[in-house]
Amino acid sequence: YFLPGLRFRHALVAAAARGVRVTVLLQGQVEYALLHYATQALYGHLLKNGVRVCEYRAGFLHAKVAVVDAAWATVGSSNIDPFSLLLAREANVVVKDAGFAARLRMSIDRAIAQDAVEITHADLRRSGWLARGLRWAAYGMVRLLLGLTRYGGADYRE
Repeated sequence: YFLPGLRFRHALVAAAARGVRVTVLLQGQVEYALLHYATQALYGHLLKNGVRVCEYRAGFLHAKVAVVDAAWATVGSSNIDPFSLLLAREANVVVKDAGFAARLRMSIDRAIAQDAVEITHADLRRSGWLARGLRWAAYGMVRLLLGLTRYGGADYRE
């Protein structure tokens, strides 16, 4: 699940503000409701700041990959959320190879084109106030759980 801390979210937004094309491809099917809806609470801020958000709907997406500057990529098991880092032993490998990065990028682009839905501001508005409220309640619950575990520090504050 994608529940990055404040610094990570700021980095994504800052990259988009510099003209970098930032796309996040996220799980579109519900596996863990609390985390799924907490993730969706972040969509509006990301969209408003130029980050493209797509949900993979063809099945469960367990890939944890990124391609950066067409020059390097990372592949592994780490989610961008505190629970993966707190509760599980996760790892990623960084590959500094433009050919590998290009092939991975093509695979991601194909998954987006064939099996994902791009989320827009209009989609968020159509979902209604109750759904938006439930998303923010889920996000609040995640933040509360983080506070109770004393995990994440200032990075997860708004």
